[in-house]
Amino acid sequence: MPVAKPGSPETEDQQAESQVVANPEQYIKHPLQNRWALWYFKNDKSKSWTENLRLISKFDTVEDFWALYNHIQQPSKLGFGCDYCLFKDGIKPMWEDDRNKLGGRWLMTLNKQQRHNDLDRYWMETLLCLVGESFDEASEDVCGAVVNVRPKGDKIAIWTSNCQNRDAIMTIGQLYKERLNIPIKAMLGYQSHDDTSSKSGSTTKNMYSV
Repeated sequence: MPVAKPGSPETEDQQAESQVVANPEQYIKHPLQNRWALWYFKNDKSKSWTENLRLISKFDTVEDFWALYNHIQQPSKLGFGCDYCLFKDGIKPMWEDDRNKLGGRWLMTLNKQQRHNDLDRYWMETLLCLVGESFDEASEDVCGAVVNVRPKGDKIAIWTSNCQNRDAIMTIGQLYKERLNIPIKAMLGYQSHDDTSSKSGSTTKNMYSV
């Protein structure tokens, strides 16, 4: 059998093959605890609400999350009336979904200046809290998160499955506020979807606050 000379195709192939065998772990993706779905809502007045809601992609590994995140526009670049929604696979980003209808949301409202200073960073941290299961056991109560880009001020919300699960809700709110490094004097409020859907957002009463 002829011996391959250094630099020949045979030698390069053999080297590549040995590297694959030697480092198989570098090709293994890191699984997330849950499978997630990213949705995009575009406010087209000529279409119904459900027609405007579009599934972008699903992922269940760290690597696929970052590939998706780095491929899409930041919230601050979206047009007014647009939303991103990240929800556990199988839960649609709407109040009527069985996993959402008894729940509510931690809501953070940003002023116009924060669109340039804080919106994208807050949204990224929100996503990392979700996919990283950052709320300890209370992460099981998390359904998803939504960012709304609006002329009067953008909003970010974390949705949970049951507005009566006070302990889980408070854990999520407190850890979320710490993670985003929100000043103690700034209040985050939790509202039930039932209240939000029956009243305008400005008059919805907070069930809990941190």
